[in-house]
Amino acid sequence: MLHELQKISDLKNLALKHAPKKLVLAAAGDEHSIDAVIDAYRMGVIDPILVGRKEEIYKLAHNCKDLNNFTIYDIDDDKEIVKKSIQLLIQNEAEILMKGNVTTAILLKAVLNKEYGMRKKSFLSHFALFEIPKYHKLLAITDVALNILPTLDHKVHIVENAVRFIRKIGIEKPKVAALSAIEMVNESMPSTLDAALLSIMQRRGQVRNCLIDGPLAFDNAISLESKKQKKLQGDVAGNADILLVPNVESGNILYKSLVAFANAKVAGIVLGAEFPIVLTSRADSEETKLNSILLAAASVNNK
Repeated sequence: MLHELQKISDLKNLALKHAPKKLVLAAAGDEHSIDAVIDAYRMGVIDPILVGRKEEIYKLAHNCKDLNNFTIYDIDDDKEIVKKSIQLLIQNEAEILMKGNVTTAILLKAVLNKEYGMRKKSFLSHFALFEIPKYHKLLAITDVALNILPTLDHKVHIVENAVRFIRKIGIEKPKVAALSAIEMVNESMPSTLDAALLSIMQRRGQVRNCLIDGPLAFDNAISLESKKQKKLQGDVAGNADILLVPNVESGNILYKSLVAFANAKVAGIVLGAEFPIVLTSRADSEETKLNSILLAAASVNNK
């Protein structure tokens, strides 16, 4: 399957290998999100369920006739909208959750609510998959949105979530670069210590189904020329599949820089729940939201 996934656009074919997946758009009053959902529906990837203010939904969708084929729950209150959306997933009436015009905090609080949210304790993390013109393959970055200053234990969970997911879309043994500012361990720089420990943990079998190397600076992780100049060894440097960032600030800056300055295409979802969560910024483009839907659908098809 690895050879099939070379570009973000390849996600469409991967998603179409199985029947359309039911997607819930929570707080559907967001124009770019509705447009992305309609596009994915027309591709045959999803069957949409929209939860929100019906009048607002039709207005933002410009009374698109496709909406007549969607299930729509007309609810006014944001908390009730999110509650209903989560319940549909927990009751197995849907398979993918997507954030609309609601804050991330409200949505994820509902996902983690023991009364009507997830049935088991899980660790949530964000996963972004990039197609970058100057990189030779797709590149994942985690975590750029949820975990602000992850501990070593948190980073283990973040890596495990990312590895488990990326294997579903065809990369059997991903190469994980644990990033810092330098490639040498420095006790004054805690991220280098975490990176080195993760590398040792992987070699001892505490983190499975991947290769981890670190600390690596960003250029070491993605440039074979940099690898040669620094005389680095191993299979990860210059050829990473996943970049593990040390904190949310560095990850968020890297994410937005790749989109703004490198013309990267991106898809992003939240991992760790019993269902994939399409979690994009309200400022993200319709294309990014559509790509994220395709990524979620592709992963559901390959459980």
